[in-house]
Amino acid sequence: MKSRLLLLLLALLPMVAGAAPAAAPALVEGKDYVVIPDGKPFAPLNGKVEVVEVFGYTCIHCAHLEPIISAWKRKQPSYVRFTPVPAAFGGYWIPYARAYYAAEILGVLNKTHADMFKALHERNALPIQNATPDEIAGFYAGHGVDRKKFISTLNGPAVDGRVERSRAFVTAAGVEGTPSIIVNGKYRVTGGRNYDDMLRIADQLVARERSASGKAGK
Repeated sequence: MKSRLLLLLLALLPMVAGAAPAAAPALVEGKDYVVIPDGKPFAPLNGKVEVVEVFGYTCIHCAHLEPIISAWKRKQPSYVRFTPVPAAFGGYWIPYARAYYAAEILGVLNKTHADMFKALHERNALPIQNATPDEIAGFYAGHGVDRKKFISTLNGPAVDGRVERSRAFVTAAGVEGTPSIIVNGKYRVTGGRNYDDMLRIADQLVARERSASGKAGK
């Protein structure tokens, strides 16, 4: 009897191994996402589907999401462009939104972005509130950036313009908290049981946009 049962189980193994993965649940508007009225991408580029993460360096949830979304980003096809957009809600959000754009202008963003979260939330090397330009510049100096040049860039008009553009986009998209995911300027993800599920919703919205462009499967 035992040998017959074993043979039956062995016969079923190829069927189990070859079974197709379960399809992702269909998205529900109002639950998984909302449509942004007259929404437009933050930085449109022909042929790309844009995924924006509205984040704040001071946000602990954004810090928790960072390694997850970094891994997700590396797996995306070439037609997906991931764009972080710092929230500039006001108050203590502003200095670090400016720091993001100063680092972008100075070409050090890739090597400082993840470490800024760690400096704030793991090492407590920077204050969440009332951070001064000199304190923030000290962090970037540790990554090889000239302190005076960083402060000059941080306080400069180029950063002013980028912060205002970020603020306008976040306001138009109806973002009230971070992290928030926005796909092609059209959809704001509102659902998801956890970060992986939130990105699963984003993936489905990306697929929808890709299909709508007539380039599905290319």
